[in-house]
Amino acid sequence: MELRQLQYFAAVADTGGFGRAAERLGIVQSAVSQQVRRLERELGVTLFDRSTRHVRLSSAGERLLPEARAVLAAARRTRQVAADIASGDEGLLRLGTVQGPGDRTYRLLDELRRAAPRLRVRLRRLPLTERLAAVRSGELDAALVRAATTAPGLELLPVWRDPLYAALPEDHPAAAPHGGGPDSASALAPTGAPPLRLDQLADLPLRLAPREHNPPFHDLVTGALRAAGVEPPLGPPFTTLQETLTGLAEQRADAPSWTVFYEVTGLPPVPHVAVRRLAAPELTTSLAVLPGPPGPPLRQLLQALRA
Repeated sequence: MELRQLQYFAAVADTGGFGRAAERLGIVQSAVSQQVRRLERELGVTLFDRSTRHVRLSSAGERLLPEARAVLAAARRTRQVAADIASGDEGLLRLGTVQGPGDRTYRLLDELRRAAPRLRVRLRRLPLTERLAAVRSGELDAALVRAATTAPGLELLPVWRDPLYAALPEDHPAAAPHGGGPDSASALAPTGAPPLRLDQLADLPLRLAPREHNPPFHDLVTGALRAAGVEPPLGPPFTTLQETLTGLAEQRADAPSWTVFYEVTGLPPVPHVAVRRLAAPELTTSLAVLPGPPGPPLRQLLQALRA
């Protein structure tokens, strides 16, 4: 059974004759008659009662006509869905994500919904190595990654930059927003306060997670320290942000130290700890994709990122 046979069947039923159906379809009458005959032989029923004066639907034809129309409608929907998928207006985007800052991800998803409301987005949060491996294997269409500068077999497209922050004891000279005393316990620098330079922290032990926990971020920080010409002593390792800031506050008197972090869910206030924005480096988030022309869902994502 062919779609065109069902189309010819419906056209004859609509127009009441083979000749008129042929005119509507823009083909010769014999082609319409031939294809309807073939359909009748395949189905094993007579679809039309034919006479020299009239062509009417048979009882079998009346019963089968709604089914034929449903098949034709489904075929039209299938073509439309395929066209929407090809254009990126519909389909599935599989995106690997990072933890926070959530507002960027939410804005990106909102832009995608506005541009392609029928495009479904499936988010997956995986460790960095698994995230990149999933893009290489085709399990993910793309993945957001932080601080990475290389990813073998993949292309990294920078999409946004975020500042890094230093947390240090409130009574350290660098904690003062304008060179005076600390402005308040657990305070963030007021708007307009100059960012800290890394050399201002050279005398304080640095709490930094071991490289194997997050190689790109570790390399970003240590590379920036080398570029600034400073090599602060190592303090206790960074664990979680809350634990590290709490330890920093508790040990500020006998073992002062500092740490560096990026914002995930807001800058946490901790008594006796000052948080200051760093002048450098910045944290770059990139989109990891396979080399070559992007598929339709990925094209929509790139357009949303540009917007």
